[in-house]
Amino acid sequence: MEFEEVRRAFCTNFPPNAILPFGLIDEKMALVPYDDTAAWGMQKLHKSSSTYCFANHTIEIQQNWKQLGVAAVVWDAAVVLCTFLEMGGIDLQGRLVIELGAGTGLLGIVAALLGAQVTITDRKAALALLESNVQANLPADIRPRTAVKELTWGRDLGSFSSGGYDFILGADIVYLEETFADLLETLDHLCSEQTVILLSCRLRYERDHKFLKMLEERFSVYEVHYDPGNDVHIFRAQRKAQKADL
Repeated sequence: MEFEEVRRAFCTNFPPNAILPFGLIDEKMALVPYDDTAAWGMQKLHKSSSTYCFANHTIEIQQNWKQLGVAAVVWDAAVVLCTFLEMGGIDLQGRLVIELGAGTGLLGIVAALLGAQVTITDRKAALALLESNVQANLPADIRPRTAVKELTWGRDLGSFSSGGYDFILGADIVYLEETFADLLETLDHLCSEQTVILLSCRLRYERDHKFLKMLEERFSVYEVHYDPGNDVHIFRAQRKAQKADL
């Protein structure tokens, strides 16, 4: 269930034109207030944990939908991208990786287990749960290769190495149109011409396609995988080569 579906399910519990008791859904923070009267389709989202097996490790991810909403549950796009990293022939051993909008941290954890040196980022409100999941699921010898950091797209980018990453990962981070410009600015800062961006998402709304068009203005973009069972696409993007001045 994607963010838009969650919002619609939530809103169906109230009459038309009702004033929602939580001041609407705080999309900009990607933190959706929880309510026990929410539609039945949302019930699976407030499980306290989810368990996965990647890179020969059992990973138990703690979730906290009640307090943090969409930032604190594992979405299908993250699982699909984790599977792609493990099975898709991508060598992460020793590579510098940064994950954007990490949420619960599953994707960054898997990247670390596959040998990468990973910076796992999200907004401040999500960091405590994110750090807890990272510490609980990474062996002691791998933890020094990971760092959890606050990153709000478009802000304080000087704290992150410009063009200093081999891979940028993002799962289900394209859903709020008002964040697109900041996300593109962030990608532009983090990328060199050699950096590979891997984004997993569903394409259900016009805004999703709009973001891809915006991305294609700066990057060469290719779809590298589609999971029909989960309706999740994975896109690979790389900065377009700069034309030399004549």
